[in-house]
Order: sequence, then C-alpha cells, then structure tokens
Amino acid sequence: QAQLLESGGGTVQPGESLRLSCATSGFTFNSYSVGWFRQAPGKEREFVASVGWSGTLKKYADSLKGRIIVGRDNDKGTLFLQMNNLKREDTAVYYCAAGNDPYYMENRPIAFWGQGTQVTISS
Repeated sequence: QAQLLESGGGTVQPGESLRLSCATSGFTFNSYSVGWFRQAPGKEREFVASVGWSGTLKKYADSLKGRIIVGRDNDKGTLFLQMNNLKREDTAVYYCAAGNDPYYMENRPIAFWGQGTQVTISS
C-alpha cells in the first residue's frame, strides 16, 4: 500500500523560509513524477511544483516561481519543497503526491496523495 508522509510544516513569519519533506513507501518511487499541491481555506487545491522521475525535469506554478525549489532522492524515496520569502497568501495545507505520468504532474492524474501538512504564514 502506497504511503506518503509529509513533515516540516508549521507557523513562520512573512519573509521566512520553510522546507517540507515527504517520505514515501509502498510503490516504485522512481517510476512516478512526484510533487506538491496546496489548498488554502475556501479555495480549490492547486498545483505547486513537480519533478519528473529522473529528478531533472522540474515544473513550478507561475505564482511561486523564483521562491520555491523542488527535489527528490530516488535512493531514499523522498522529496522536498524548499520555500523562501514566504507570504501570508502561502498559508495552506500542503500535500505531496505521486503522479501517473513519469514526467509531469500538473493537470494529469494523481496516483497517490499524502495527508497534508499545515503551513501558516503569520506575524
């Protein structure tokens, strides 16, 4: 059974950084694209970032480009999301996911979801 477990969420002040991690098990990690989505209160879940199976093909949401970095470790079955210069509008539950497409995740079927981790930006 596939499992994805996020960690690293919390409350930080505007302008600060946060690094989210996701540990996975139960599926062939290096056969899937992996990445992150988020859902803010009262809004739909949205794509944040993804990285293809080899780790070289990365895609970022336009609204976050330049402030985030996504990466994966195929040996460990983990992925991360480094977020810098955080803003209040980044407050959301962040979900890690594995996509059926080995290259891209945005607008494509998701095979597995994590439970989510809360990120709150507040002064």
